[in-house]
Amino acid sequence: MSAATVVQVRVPARSAASELRAIKILWQRDLIRYFSDKLRIFTSLIQPALLLFVLGTGLSQLTSNSIDGVNLRTYFYPGILAMAVMFTSVVSAASVVWDREFGFLREMLVAPVRRSSIVIGKCLGGATVAGTQGLIMLALAGPAGVPYAPTLILAVFGLQLLLTFTLSAFALIVAARVREMQTFMALTQTLLMPMFFLSGAMYPVTGLPTWLTVLNRVDPLTYAVDPMRRVVFNHLDISVETRHRLDPGVTWAGWHVPTLVEAALILAIGLVLLGGAVAEFSRSD
Repeated sequence: MSAATVVQVRVPARSAASELRAIKILWQRDLIRYFSDKLRIFTSLIQPALLLFVLGTGLSQLTSNSIDGVNLRTYFYPGILAMAVMFTSVVSAASVVWDREFGFLREMLVAPVRRSSIVIGKCLGGATVAGTQGLIMLALAGPAGVPYAPTLILAVFGLQLLLTFTLSAFALIVAARVREMQTFMALTQTLLMPMFFLSGAMYPVTGLPTWLTVLNRVDPLTYAVDPMRRVVFNHLDISVETRHRLDPGVTWAGWHVPTLVEAALILAIGLVLLGGAVAEFSRSD
């Protein structure tokens, strides 16, 4: 009776190149899934478009005399840009829940790469997909009454990318702990909708009741919507008084928070959440 043949299995050593390759593969996977699903691209634009063009146009009939002729679609536009990337970032992270149910997540977790590389690849993939969605909404600036100024487009798109990175990291933390897709979607909707309405996307952030002011200032989305609105209003031909009423800016104890500080805050929150996502995946089975 012949001896059994022993087959050697060689696991490649970890290296910076292998970690970057893993990040790239997961990033590409999200992009391929996004661009191959045309229905997903279309349906994810419906809700922002409805709020912008239907609600914005309808309510403009009531408010045209109170905001010095500024169309409500123009006022809503920065908040709608945030909404467009917000939900897409979450949907991209939802694939982690599907991967767990079908066993693919376990295969990724036992691969000879660091789990931080898996998280970074998923986070960058979700951010890129959501950024693409935001770029589509930026193409609707003209119908919203916003000029196609290159500096405006670049600044807003940069802020969108920061926001998508932060939201993708947040959604990955949730996805790492949730086992069922229904629970994931219900939980993220419960968290995201209050964040959106508390951020000042639909109203100025001054003169609010104390309780609403506090909630607005602790809402991370506030610090993405406010600089987007500031950039948009910098390119509108309106009076100083109208600008002050519609775009008063976020203040901390009377100090107007600069755009760069708000952008840095969003990035810092994103990095902290990314670290939290890495920790959650490191504990995952």
